[in-house]
Amino acid sequence: MAITKLIASRGDEIFLLNRGNRNKELPGNVKTIIADINDEEAAAKALQGMTFDCVGEFIGFVPEQLERDFRLFNGRTKQFIYISSASAYQKPPESHVITEDTPLENPYWEYSRNKIACENYLMERYHKDGFPVTIVRPSHTYDERAVPLGVHGRNGSWQVVKRIREGKKVIIHGDGTSLWTITHNSDFAKAYAGLIGKPEAIGEAFHITSSESVSWNRIYQAIADALGVELKPYYVASQTLADMGDYDLTGSLIGDKANSVIFDNSKVRQLVPDFKAEISAEEGIKKTVEYILGHRKFQIDDPEFDIWCDKVISALEGAKEAVKCLK
Repeated sequence: MAITKLIASRGDEIFLLNRGNRNKELPGNVKTIIADINDEEAAAKALQGMTFDCVGEFIGFVPEQLERDFRLFNGRTKQFIYISSASAYQKPPESHVITEDTPLENPYWEYSRNKIACENYLMERYHKDGFPVTIVRPSHTYDERAVPLGVHGRNGSWQVVKRIREGKKVIIHGDGTSLWTITHNSDFAKAYAGLIGKPEAIGEAFHITSSESVSWNRIYQAIADALGVELKPYYVASQTLADMGDYDLTGSLIGDKANSVIFDNSKVRQLVPDFKAEISAEEGIKKTVEYILGHRKFQIDDPEFDIWCDKVISALEGAKEAVKCLK
């Protein structure tokens, strides 16, 4: 949505192909093509006779979806920007500084391996067929609907916000000191929009992130500060959380968020020299918390996750007491 609004504000002619679920929020000059991209025949019919300077793909998660996109857009666009993921970079990383040349290898997360396979397919199409692909790898990009977290349930971030608000203990992976990068979607949009129409971006990959590295303690503290309450962290080793198996924390933690990383954004700045991430972690989180508190539709309770948190904390506290008794 941030990209759509930015591109629309600069006067570009923009079409959105989607199912129309959020179109009420769109600027008035955005044109819509209502179709389900997963229905290839219907999508082809809706796109008949149309050509584009750039096509942006945000929902391709497995190679079969990109094969469909190639059939739909080959010869129809001058540029095809694919949203991959910075989680595809090597885990564990050999260096904490991540560049676009960092190997793509993640044995812990199927999501990331699928993104790598998608990238490989698209680059093959670029080399063999001249398909004009540009690959973008976001890291932890967030908007006004959900705060960035390390551990949460299937219904998103609200239950953690609610626990903090109610003074409950909140699970933070590790000791909270590992470094992470969160990027507000309005900052991400600046660099993404700047890559559109750049011939030098064809056949290349770029990550787009903030240059600010913050600890998970700082992220969770920013949520508590925005709520005006005390943070009560409960630290649990990432591997312990992953081993519990109730949620896919092997992928999201061991294969991503538990690793301290710093992203070098010099490559994207070469093509988009005015790109600068301006929203700090504290500012972005405060805006998000305020928005969620003002919109009940984003306050989605997750009692299953709430019970799980209490059980994990209770079990680990019990184990600590048992160790004390043995001593």
